Amino acid sequence: MKVIIIEDEKPAAEKLQKAIQKADAAIEVVAVLNSIKASVDWLQQNPMPELVFMDIELGDGLSFKIFDKVTISSPVIFCTAFDEYWQEAFEHNSIDYLLKPVKQDKLETALNKYDKLKQHFAAGFQQLQQWRQRPSGNGYKKRFLVKRGTDYISVKTDDIAYFYAAHKLVCMVDNKNQKFILDQSLADIEKQLDPAQFYRVNRKYLVHLSAIKKIKSYPKSKLQLEVEPAINEDVIISQENVASFKEWMGQ
Repeated sequence: MKVIIIEDEKPAAEKLQKAIQKADAAIEVVAVLNSIKASVDWLQQNPMPELVFMDIELGDGLSFKIFDKVTISSPVIFCTAFDEYWQEAFEHNSIDYLLKPVKQDKLETALNKYDKLKQHFAAGFQQLQQWRQRPSGNGYKKRFLVKRGTDYISVKTDDIAYFYAAHKLVCMVDNKNQKFILDQSLADIEKQLDPAQFYRVNRKYLVHLSAIKKIKSYPKSKLQLEVEPAINEDVIISQENVASFKEWMGQ
């Protein structure tokens, strides 16, 4: 099996490579890449590896940006010192999320998980991704069935102000500031919604157009949104996403 390692700290990369080869001597590490740019260049010029080991915080940014520049069909095992990126990681081909220092038994468990997935989906991991992403029906979702106490109620999509992720949960907030917990990721929810009506502001918030009440300038060329119902924290659009947000607002 051919794998690559994306890691900007040389000692950590060397330690991970030794641990991988200890777990399975048949695994070939074909490249060790230390930046977003190096990773994109390599992936554009070489066949896709069977598995990717990826750190998240690299010297030139978060490794999630690699997915914006090149299509990665391989499964990814994220290896990071930070636990706050776990949800976004599982939106980017992740089959496991290992915290540094990576323990040998955790690494071997992750590799076993990959083997089981590969065996179960004989056509490969890409087929699994396509199955997960295919539409559940024609058109966009019109309503969500949510639980309130022991009862279930239907909330129209037009009545939703925004979705947000917090403490490993995803919550939906309607126009009346009622909150409901959902059992889907923000990425899965986003795929079901009309992109003309909902915008993924950042990794935490997915906002309805009608909920945006004011747009303010923010330091370092970012934007800050005021939404209703109000949120007790700054809702920031990064400098990289400002242009696409303005284009979306101007449609």
